[in-house]
Amino acid sequence: MAKRALITGITGQDGSYLADLLLSEGYEVIGLVRRSSTENNTRISHIQEQLTLVSGDLMDEVSLISVLRDHRPQEVYNLAAQSFVQASWTQPVLTGEATALGVTRMLDAIRTVDPEIRFYQASSSEMFGRVRTVPQNEHTEFYPRSPYGVAKVYGHWITVNYRESYNLHASSGILFNHESPRRGLEFVTRKVTNGVARIKAGLSSELRLGNLDAHRDWGYAADYVRAMLAMVQRDTPDDFVIATGETHSVRELCEVAFAAAGLKYEDYVVVDPKFIRPAEVDLLVGDSTKARDVLGWKCEVDFYALIEMMVVSDLNILGA
Repeated sequence: MAKRALITGITGQDGSYLADLLLSEGYEVIGLVRRSSTENNTRISHIQEQLTLVSGDLMDEVSLISVLRDHRPQEVYNLAAQSFVQASWTQPVLTGEATALGVTRMLDAIRTVDPEIRFYQASSSEMFGRVRTVPQNEHTEFYPRSPYGVAKVYGHWITVNYRESYNLHASSGILFNHESPRRGLEFVTRKVTNGVARIKAGLSSELRLGNLDAHRDWGYAADYVRAMLAMVQRDTPDDFVIATGETHSVRELCEVAFAAAGLKYEDYVVVDPKFIRPAEVDLLVGDSTKARDVLGWKCEVDFYALIEMMVVSDLNILGA
């Protein structure tokens, strides 16, 4: 009998790649979607007929209990969140409700309906914020620098607490930045690759960005969902840092992306103070030795191939 998994945030970047992976592994996949005035299922349109989409919300525990009772998944992957760091400054309470308390509601629903369900929590490198050590691993102290980062720390620790207090199979993946052609336009990588395509197509003459010297550890989302699956299959739940171990600046991101379209970034990029965060995180670079040793996980796609893949995708979308 096929395993059944529930994915919250299935319409997002990670949810869509995880759904692809689980379907390829023979799973029945249930996706939790919020009722909204505009349905945005573009990232899962290619597999939508193979999915069961159900209505529910991390703000409403009763809806979560109903979904778990009705569909009886063996695995739950909690990828839903208010996931845009910049927006967490303008919507700090909403971010806390969804990204922090939403985790508690789901864990409590699992405990109520079926404590045998295996749970994956999407933790984030933003929890490290003002980093204590470089690189960051599973033992690095958290020092979040945004309401989003603070909410993710709560979600992470409540997962640990439910694991230890109620003996739930609950794991957290502390994922560093991971990108793809399915990334939202509000994230800097996709903002850049889309900006390149727009300039190449003659639709824009400049690209306005914030701090070009911010450094990130950027990987490929399809690689990272393999780590999620591997964590949930283990006999023992645990927490793992998932990262490339390499860091690149936004400036280098621009250089690679513009070069992929035969352009020079210096001719088009304008630094705009309105895109600079109130509190910037420092040098985020992950040490995923534990994931490599315990899960046998590694990145297949490097930074340069990833950015070029995204530029090509955005050029194709615009027919440039």
